[in-house]
Amino acid sequence: MEKRSYKRLKGSQNLRQRLLLATLSATPLLIEDIRAEETVPGLLSHEISLLRLLERISDDCLIEINETGTKFKYKPGIVMGGKHHVHDCGVSRSIGYFLEPLIVLGLFAKKPLIIKLKGITNDSKDPSVDTFRSTTLPMLKQFGVPEGLGLKIESRGVRPRGGGEVVLSVPIVQSLTAVTWIDEGMVKRIRGVTFSTKVSSQFENTMIHAARGIFNRLLPDVHIFTDHKAGSQAGNSRGYGISLVAETTSGCFISVDTAVPPHDTDEMDDEKKDLSPPQVVGEQIAYLLLKEIEQGGVVDSAHQGLLFLLCAICPQDVSKVRVGELSPHGIQTLRQIRDFLGVKFVIKPDPSTGTRILRCVGCGLKNLSRKIS
Repeated sequence: MEKRSYKRLKGSQNLRQRLLLATLSATPLLIEDIRAEETVPGLLSHEISLLRLLERISDDCLIEINETGTKFKYKPGIVMGGKHHVHDCGVSRSIGYFLEPLIVLGLFAKKPLIIKLKGITNDSKDPSVDTFRSTTLPMLKQFGVPEGLGLKIESRGVRPRGGGEVVLSVPIVQSLTAVTWIDEGMVKRIRGVTFSTKVSSQFENTMIHAARGIFNRLLPDVHIFTDHKAGSQAGNSRGYGISLVAETTSGCFISVDTAVPPHDTDEMDDEKKDLSPPQVVGEQIAYLLLKEIEQGGVVDSAHQGLLFLLCAICPQDVSKVRVGELSPHGIQTLRQIRDFLGVKFVIKPDPSTGTRILRCVGCGLKNLSRKIS
């Protein structure tokens, strides 16, 4: 039997990133002490679901988990892609948790990936499916991703019982294109979408009115669409929310989103979100977007990690990007990229704007499993 050299790590932090980077770099992982000291030790349900998802889209992928779930081995396989995949993401984390690694891996698969994901489409913890559609996918086009990238929302699902469905389509690439992306431009328009499931559509109108009341003092071109769902398209729980995106003159997209499960939420630590009326939700999300714009940079803080990862897996050429204040997730991503890919970023503050310019030389990741036509 062949002896494999495993990269040994401890703890549950950054598990999703570790699995993504291990798969891209073909590095077998051995992770120990996963919540070993906690009341409920071991892997959580969404982490096991992510492992099963990686197994589903890969060939020759090996996963071994011990009885308590506090230790597992992961040997990445070849990402195959393909059509007709269906994966239930469960209800402990939203579909947004699974989308980011899935999109990146799909680009380097053997065949284009089409997969249906079931679960929670909108919550306040992970980026919503609307944000992926309006901001994440256009961002990937900066790196030379061809046509064919798409996300179709078939039904909505909110906490606690989910019930949403989306279909993700990812084309394959030979390699990405290095970028020089430092011009954030000026905001020229704001777009957005509100949604409501199993509650009155008046919730959406109230959120739109509140958000527009703030934006229209600054900008005339504000348009927020409504997406009221009923019946089977409304999932299994009641809720409402809003996703906003500011588009700049240089083609950058800055986004924020939130979702509120009213009354029937059973999450006691959620600070009784059912008490947030739509008026307050609309105003809060508008101010949140203005704060993201004020920070500067070509992406919002939620997209920093993905931006750095894309730069790191570009060809062996210099990529240069501008971001606002580094988010904790962004900083952690830079560390993981250094550990798995050996790519280091040079960070240079720009005192005149309060932003930071990061540059790196990509690791030159190529899609070796793609069929050469």
